[in-house]
Amino acid sequence: MAKLTKAQREWKPNTPKKLRSTKMMFASVVLMLEAFVALFLGLALFGLKDKDATYLIAAGVLALLMILACGVIRKTWGVAFGWLLQLALIAGGFWEPSMFVVGVLFAVAWWYALYAGAKIDRENAARARAQANWDAAHPEGEKPEASA
Repeated sequence: MAKLTKAQREWKPNTPKKLRSTKMMFASVVLMLEAFVALFLGLALFGLKDKDATYLIAAGVLALLMILACGVIRKTWGVAFGWLLQLALIAGGFWEPSMFVVGVLFAVAWWYALYAGAKIDRENAARARAQANWDAAHPEGEKPEASA
């Protein structure tokens, strides 16, 4: 017999599914894409500059921080940490000038992920409240009248 997860053990019939945060999913996608960009920046600097492994190590650390940031987005300080990582990516422009443009574009994507994700989360919560109100006003045995 397979071991049940906590969510499976606590599940009861007719339990509404917990809404997933679109804001957190969007923000995580942006951070994961930035992690790849950070790695590619490190490889480019290693190849274009003086073959110093410091570039690879710094890029790896930045990419790892971006991946780890996906896990702390839900914390109160997680979004602020994400903004610091945006600044770090933009600062890569001091070593490779094209990163100023790429970093700013990713910062705009980060802002939009937070803004649009929060808007979608609010709409989903309002929709869930409306559905709960409708369900409360219409017991399960009662069916809506068919219009002729």
